Amino acid sequence: MRVELREITKTFGSLRANDAISLDVASGAVQGLLGENGAGKSTLMKILSGFISHDSGEILLDGEAIDIASPADAIRQGIGMLHQDPLDFPPFRLLEDFMLGASRAGGGGGAVGGRKSRRSKRQARKDFIELSVRFGFDLDPDAWVDSLTVGERQQLEILRLLWLGAKVLILDEPTTGISLPQKEKLFATLKKLAAEGMTILFVTHKLEDAEYLCDQVAVLRMGKLVGSARRPLSSKDLVALMFGKELPRAERRHASPGRSVLSVKGAAIEGPRLSMAGLDLEVRAGEIIGLAGMEGSGQSLFLGACGGLVQPVAGSFCLDEDERRDMTGRTHHEFRKAGVAWLPAARLEQGLVPGLSLTEHFILSEGMKGLFIDRKRAHELAESRIAAYHIKGKPESSVESLSGGNQQRALLALMREPLSLILVEHPTRGLDIESTAYIWGKLRDRCAEGTSIIFISSDLDEILEYSDRVLVFYAGRVSPPIEAESLTVERLGGLIGGAGWESLEGKGSNVA
Repeated sequence: MRVELREITKTFGSLRANDAISLDVASGAVQGLLGENGAGKSTLMKILSGFISHDSGEILLDGEAIDIASPADAIRQGIGMLHQDPLDFPPFRLLEDFMLGASRAGGGGGAVGGRKSRRSKRQARKDFIELSVRFGFDLDPDAWVDSLTVGERQQLEILRLLWLGAKVLILDEPTTGISLPQKEKLFATLKKLAAEGMTILFVTHKLEDAEYLCDQVAVLRMGKLVGSARRPLSSKDLVALMFGKELPRAERRHASPGRSVLSVKGAAIEGPRLSMAGLDLEVRAGEIIGLAGMEGSGQSLFLGACGGLVQPVAGSFCLDEDERRDMTGRTHHEFRKAGVAWLPAARLEQGLVPGLSLTEHFILSEGMKGLFIDRKRAHELAESRIAAYHIKGKPESSVESLSGGNQQRALLALMREPLSLILVEHPTRGLDIESTAYIWGKLRDRCAEGTSIIFISSDLDEILEYSDRVLVFYAGRVSPPIEAESLTVERLGGLIGGAGWESLEGKGSNVA
């Protein structure tokens, strides 16, 4: 299905998010869409998928002008979008979530079989399993949605859109939060779908993904289409188009760790799918610890236990070697009071409050004294934090109106001082190169003040570039801390996939 966007314009107040953008994507093409956070990529794709309306311009499918009034309208016309934060219902089982929208879209089965007005639950289960096998996704149709990782939620939404019959598939940062083998399988599937005539629009900030997958790339900057390129693609040229300049690579930081900030001794943690035992870790002030592994390998459980979000079944978690605060079994609120901050991957669901402005978030974060809120002081506080963290927004901006990068900056701006430990899930998930460098610059500033960081990332380059030491998780096994400088992407990828663990024997690796 050929997709044409002609002079698409969208404004939000004084902000021109899309400025007369025209794009022509042939049937069977994989079209990349690049640009810094806030460049207008997601806005443009939300217009195409019916989530927001455009102010002017027109959309054509196979040469015919169409009106798209809603996401249900879009999927009826064969357009589906996988958002950066997948749309799902945590109280549902996977199969129930998978079947959502089938009646409005005219039934499922677009990627597996023919359309039907109604699909039985038995047939839906069969289609779910067939699609899961085809993508190599390990999803249980009877599991609950709220048990999924961010990467698994993305996988579920991909399956649902294909089942509803999408012929134009929009993917907004789809490789974020999934493992390397899953990404390879996803790319193979996207190439196969494109070869069969499906049109793929691929929004990404990862230049290597665009170079590998896309036939052509369009680059947006400040709401305008500033350039395009076809294969072969050059990372250097794409960066220059995205930012109008070349970006220097950050130098590797060498930490000088101080006193013990967190001491984990003989910890055992149980989750719905796996358990881990005998975990030991000493985290020093100013140190950055990276947690690497496939989704669901235990790193999220361990990170949660370090902040009181998951309760261990054995062992101890102590903060600050000087005061020796035993936090075992304590709540997340008590960990926060002790100087531990948590930055979740699901920014809008767990980190921010949709519907509230930036100013209101700072009011909640600061806990202003007195019976009444000092609105003037709150506004001034918001303005100062927005300026300090380079947030592209205003004090009255709602958090859901911000781009992913600016939501992450807002989360950083909301953290109190001082902090002894910051726990971060996917700190740069969905962020462009410049935002990634900025976020890590702010986190490293905290390290220079003595704060320690433990973070999860599915990006192996990020793990190696920013960690001092790395813990690898694989099916309930946890490696001893490994010096990041001694690792390569190939070796780390092998350990994540279960290879090379024999080299760690006798060095303290743990098996549940």
